Amino acid sequence: MQTMSSRNIGTDLAPALKTTRWFNMDGSLSLDDLHGRVVVLLAFQMLCPGCVARSIPLAQKMQQMFENRNLVVIGLHTVFEHHDVMTPNALEVFLSEYRVSFPVGVDTPNEHGGTIPQTMEAYQMQGTPTWVLIDVNGRRRGQYFGSHDELALGVEIGALLSEMREPVGKSFESVKTDSEHCDSNGCQIGES
Repeated sequence: MQTMSSRNIGTDLAPALKTTRWFNMDGSLSLDDLHGRVVVLLAFQMLCPGCVARSIPLAQKMQQMFENRNLVVIGLHTVFEHHDVMTPNALEVFLSEYRVSFPVGVDTPNEHGGTIPQTMEAYQMQGTPTWVLIDVNGRRRGQYFGSHDELALGVEIGALLSEMREPVGKSFESVKTDSEHCDSNGCQIGES
């Protein structure tokens, strides 16, 4: 399932992240800290099958592909069900077991005792996974509920990076391939 939340996308600043704790980094993180960089925010739950099977691995891949670029991938563990088992301690183990290396914040519980955490509510998320794309000026430019197509997400990220004239992905030199060094995994540069 893939839907786009169109409410003020591209015109309003992204709401602040309201978190109680951060993993995979020292200290805490705010969107103000990331001003001037493109931000990909993945809201997930560790017991969400779509998050575990598709979205978290894709976020991890993005973080590795765009390492040392003007793009930051961050996670938001936003629990709206099974609160008693999806604790920060369980999340810490989950992140270690699944080798998640991007920063992950824990969404602040609802201050009125409701089930929807504060950041999830501020972004009017429909569930998890939710992808949020934030431009260099801190504006929310896209928000998608459900598994999002990798190619479409890559195109959108590329467009946001091109607004700042940032090269997309890692640089590759032009190479000549020799078909005898090719197999089902790819082609290796041969000796000339």
